[in-house]
Amino acid sequence: MAQLNSKSAFLLSALLCVNLYSYSQVAGDEDASMLNKAQQRDQKAMDEARNGWWKNSMKTHDERIQWWRDARFGMFIHWGLYSLPAGEWKGKEVKGYSEHLMRKEKITRTAYLDLAHVFNPVKFNAEEWILTAKNAGMRYFIITAKHHDGFAMYDSKVSDFNVVKQTPFKRDPMAELATAAKKHGMKFGFYYSHAFDWEHPDAPGNDWEYQNPGGDKLIGGANWFDNHPEWLPKAVKYVDEKAIPQIKELINKYHPDIIWFDTPHKLPLSENIKILKAIRDTDPNIVVNGRLARSSSGNFGDYVNTGDRPAELLTVAGDSEAIPTTNESYGYSKHDKSHKSARFFIQLLANSASRGGNLLMNIGPKGDGTFDQKDKQILDSIGGWLKQNGAAIYGTQKGVLPIPAWGVSTQKGQNIYLHVFNWPKDGNLVVGGLKSDVKTAYLLTDKSKKALAVKRLGTSDLNVSLPVNTTASPDVVIVLEVNGKIDGDVARVISPSVSTNRFLVFDAEQHGKKMGYGDGKTDRYFVNGWKSKDSYLTWDLKALKPAKYKVVVKYIADEGGSSYEVNVGDFSKQEEVVASQKGAVVSKEIGVAELGTGPVQLSVKPIAIKGAELMKLLEVQLVPVN
Repeated sequence: MAQLNSKSAFLLSALLCVNLYSYSQVAGDEDASMLNKAQQRDQKAMDEARNGWWKNSMKTHDERIQWWRDARFGMFIHWGLYSLPAGEWKGKEVKGYSEHLMRKEKITRTAYLDLAHVFNPVKFNAEEWILTAKNAGMRYFIITAKHHDGFAMYDSKVSDFNVVKQTPFKRDPMAELATAAKKHGMKFGFYYSHAFDWEHPDAPGNDWEYQNPGGDKLIGGANWFDNHPEWLPKAVKYVDEKAIPQIKELINKYHPDIIWFDTPHKLPLSENIKILKAIRDTDPNIVVNGRLARSSSGNFGDYVNTGDRPAELLTVAGDSEAIPTTNESYGYSKHDKSHKSARFFIQLLANSASRGGNLLMNIGPKGDGTFDQKDKQILDSIGGWLKQNGAAIYGTQKGVLPIPAWGVSTQKGQNIYLHVFNWPKDGNLVVGGLKSDVKTAYLLTDKSKKALAVKRLGTSDLNVSLPVNTTASPDVVIVLEVNGKIDGDVARVISPSVSTNRFLVFDAEQHGKKMGYGDGKTDRYFVNGWKSKDSYLTWDLKALKPAKYKVVVKYIADEGGSSYEVNVGDFSKQEEVVASQKGAVVSKEIGVAELGTGPVQLSVKPIAIKGAELMKLLEVQLVPVN
């Protein structure tokens, strides 16, 4: 996408839990912001890019990224030496991301090479991997050519720290995968860790062997490249002598369609921009994700990356991509049994497409080159659903309809696809916000396209009479063929025929002083930094029939004593914030709202704020009272 507008920049930075004018680095697996603080050095690089080569590269942006937009669903693979110990070192479990083994256990380069010398994934079959992704309905495939450990999983001539030189396997799995991807029509690309490189004495990250900045010790502070500019030449030497040469090597040897980067905050923005320029000079048609070169003032990538391991998604302007993984670790960990259901991923995929985004779903193969059976079962189920319902995902755009209580919607051309997650008890699917005339409605899986009865309920609402739900599908898709332009309204319909109406803060309108957002992981889809009494949230709703609803508020609070007010229709209730127990979500029913028909606004406003913030609000629910 082009440079982010002000709203997009806010959404991106808020999602990453930072404001536009600050930056902080943290120890651990992830960094909160992954933005670079712009200094004079960085400003010069940005100006040169925006006034020259980057500006020119964006002239072909839409053409370059069109395949990616159409794909909507991709396979992400984290696979390397760390896959062999599989979350274990010297007989003990290593928690967290298994691909961070070298950092977590402070393993030296020499000891890590001992691991390479026994890495022999003889069961690896490139064609099987590509076909597994294709059969799961994935349209692109991205794999770790070099992760943070600095070990190249291909035949690199730049560094002998690679799979061909150091392992008994002796094969180039990246070459085999690139060939198989081309054979089977799969778009293909690489993850490359350009900033973290724990084996290289000049690169950021390794503070246990080389005492380099950018690691958990935070040597030199958060912005080490600004606090200690005398250290920067070392990192520049690494970028010039390893990172850029290896990236060019990958491009020239394997001709990838996409390159994926991460952790740009470990280098100054000027170096990240230099890397992007090298890519554009080498092949201007490669898609580059949004985690290579970005700052508070904009993103130089082709699209924005949003959440890692998300449970809920925030809508951002332009193209976006979220990266869930089947359990919690990206690399394979034999101790991680927290696999999510296929239902979870199917609904997350539909949710992502409804917001105009892609889902890049990660699998961590084993050290022997095979996939975990639990992962295969998830992929098989997703693939089965997509074989029947792929038209509602591939090539679709963000739905213009307001978010319904029963699921989400996508659209393509003059078709609207209604993704029904929660089947209405009375068999009546109320579609709110659609002003356009509907020509016909039918189940996407019904080859006969037997028409479902459609009744107009008003100028912007209609009812679709559903058949008896005999399927166990996590997402039943109904097609609405529309005459003319698809025209939508903004107000969300409150439904008395679903189990729960959920109103997430990710979808609320913010007023007053802006707040940040959590990262969307389970129980982390909240607003944070609610420090001002002028800040409040609203949702524009409407009720089509009178009904009663229990009002439930879900939040996390470090301490109690603050108070807030919830209003919806004639219902108004003030409540005191209750402190969470060990960070758990508080789910509190605060009363029953009796709503009539017509427009209604739901709001949450602070009354008194004690401590650091009011609370971390996740959602408000309206639960029908039968």
